[in-house]
Amino acid sequence: MRADGQTGKRADGQRSGGAAGQQSAAPLVSPLEKVPVEFVGSFPDPLVRLEPALPEVAFIGRSNVGKSSLLNALVGRPGLARVSGTPGKTTLLNAFRMPELYLVDLPGYGFARAGKSARAGYRRLVTGYLTKRPTLAGVVWLLDIRHDPSKEDREIQDLLIESGRPVLAVLTKADKLTRSVQAARARELAAALGLREDQVQLTSSKSQLGIPELAQSIFAAIGGEG
Repeated sequence: MRADGQTGKRADGQRSGGAAGQQSAAPLVSPLEKVPVEFVGSFPDPLVRLEPALPEVAFIGRSNVGKSSLLNALVGRPGLARVSGTPGKTTLLNAFRMPELYLVDLPGYGFARAGKSARAGYRRLVTGYLTKRPTLAGVVWLLDIRHDPSKEDREIQDLLIESGRPVLAVLTKADKLTRSVQAARARELAAALGLREDQVQLTSSKSQLGIPELAQSIFAAIGGEG
């Protein structure tokens, strides 16, 4: 699915039940837990060559959106992606290799204490990766379900649209809200971003809500089987 709301299909071409609607049957654990994963390295170059060449799925979101925790939940390894106590500390591309793909953790955006040069460097890195990376198969865009889209979120959405990459909007920290409020917030955020309700995915790294479905979408984005 796309950040501009032009398609309501999942990466596998099937209509999803929607974050606020009826969900179809899903596995109890993430399919990514079944496969080996290793940390490859951290890189300042958006066009760094990774060997072997495999499809890449990138994760992007605000510096405090819970990106590292989500990655750890997806692969079932609590310590794989380091959860920093200092938002905005990560400034490099962090790559994790699996047999069929790379998961790429992009630096978080919107850290208030980042200086002008740091923000410019972030923009160059992320823009270069999203627009020029030939092996990028899709982007997982993380948004905290509790907050309305910020100015920085809007800027990233514009960049995602410009990149033309397949994008899945994922709402994090759903466990912080009741089930009824989760559904209402999913509808509100979908409307605010110009997306249909079936274009956003509710998740919680703590309760595992939506984690298996997200893993399936990632496999589908690279043409694999979950």
